[in-house]
Amino acid sequence: MIRAVAFFALLPLCAEPGVVRVRLTQSQQHRVVSIGIEQYVAAVLAGESSVFQSDEALKAMAVVVRTYATRLQGRHSKEGYDFCSTTHCQRVELGAVTPRLLAAAEATSGELIWYEGKPAFTSYTANCGGRTEEARSVWEGIGAPYLKSLDDPYCLRSGGAPWHWTAAPQEIVGALREYGLKCPAALQEIAEEKKTVSGRAKQLRLSGGGEVISIDASSFRFAMGRVLGWNTIRSNRFDVRFSDGRFVFDGKGAGHGVGLCQRGAEQMGTEGRSYREILSFYFPDNLIGLNAKGLKWTRLGGETVAVMTTRPDHDAPLVSQADRLTHALSNETHLATPRNIEIRVYPDVDTFRNATGEPGWVAAETRGTRIHLQPTAAQGALRHELLHVLVESQAKPDLPVWFREGLVEYLDSPSHPSTDGTTVIEVDMRQRTDAPRARAAYAAAKQQVASLVQRYGTGTVSGWLTRGLPPELNLSTNSQAPTKSK
Repeated sequence: MIRAVAFFALLPLCAEPGVVRVRLTQSQQHRVVSIGIEQYVAAVLAGESSVFQSDEALKAMAVVVRTYATRLQGRHSKEGYDFCSTTHCQRVELGAVTPRLLAAAEATSGELIWYEGKPAFTSYTANCGGRTEEARSVWEGIGAPYLKSLDDPYCLRSGGAPWHWTAAPQEIVGALREYGLKCPAALQEIAEEKKTVSGRAKQLRLSGGGEVISIDASSFRFAMGRVLGWNTIRSNRFDVRFSDGRFVFDGKGAGHGVGLCQRGAEQMGTEGRSYREILSFYFPDNLIGLNAKGLKWTRLGGETVAVMTTRPDHDAPLVSQADRLTHALSNETHLATPRNIEIRVYPDVDTFRNATGEPGWVAAETRGTRIHLQPTAAQGALRHELLHVLVESQAKPDLPVWFREGLVEYLDSPSHPSTDGTTVIEVDMRQRTDAPRARAAYAAAKQQVASLVQRYGTGTVSGWLTRGLPPELNLSTNSQAPTKSK
């Protein structure tokens, strides 16, 4: 089935699809490399999940890693790359990729976790200690209501990772000050002032010598980790007491606790759960697949056209407009109106791209009688896409793309043919990496059809949709446009 498209006039080209730019650091010599997304996924698996024994858990991590990268691609765009290779983004170990890690990436190639038509925010943690954390307790405004706190029996069955650490008051005072945080000079008490819904410390109260200071629990943990080592306070899920002149911390888990628990996922895989079951457990209310999923569509029915929208109040006028325009175009072109025309208006550019696979400079796409529109393209592209529907409903399956597309372009805005002799190459019309090349090919197709209309007339050329191109038009084997017979 042909995928008919309309273009925005002056949008910049997108980054090369399926490629990420990574800044390698430390022993990797501070250089930026461009690698394919599946190679990147395998390299992150090497950095984050190389000890996994379960292949299903490894595949679950591959989907999580790919979705995280898709959601946050361009995080370091101001610095000239997409991601760093540290845990600030995802830890990358290009030199440690194995065939097994590549196989996990390839087995789930292209699969993402979706929420309301967009890639989900797929955070993961080393060990949740038996209960995951909700996202908003760690990152305010992240917009991930599916990342709720939930009991994780799989993590508990694998041990839950209890830990124990003690420190003298002055060690803690010194670490906090070195990290740039305030602390009573004579620290005597550390108490939990606020907890998250999962029971983790959210805010601590430090007191001593008449001073009382409140401090974010995560900032406290990072200070201990960066100054005294990451094997000190491993998570915010702890109890603290003072005993024999030292502060005693007893806790569970490792990391922030949000999203997929790697220890729990490994246990699920060991117990025979599939990677999709693992993902459904840690990311409830999300959908897994290759294209955008989870949009809440409302159907607005017209006389001949139905509009599917996520914003019914905003897009309601489009129904009557599309009905009127369809009848007008049918009368104008003498092409019959097909049944079941559907227009899908996406809420934003990202969702359109995720659902159709088209780059941002494509304003709309038509497949059969279904039109996909970017929100800002709803007015300008509607006439063009409805012409595609009329043309495609009549076209013989073996008609070349250049003729179908060129006829739509001509019917949309008739013009006299130019004399530059430009040749149409269909591969230029099909590719989506070079916008100027695509636009030039569509313009050339229009000129070829305009030339045919000038010679044979609009009615005759339109009739070729159902009858096929006449034998006197010489068609080349490499999908070029026809030349006039002599």
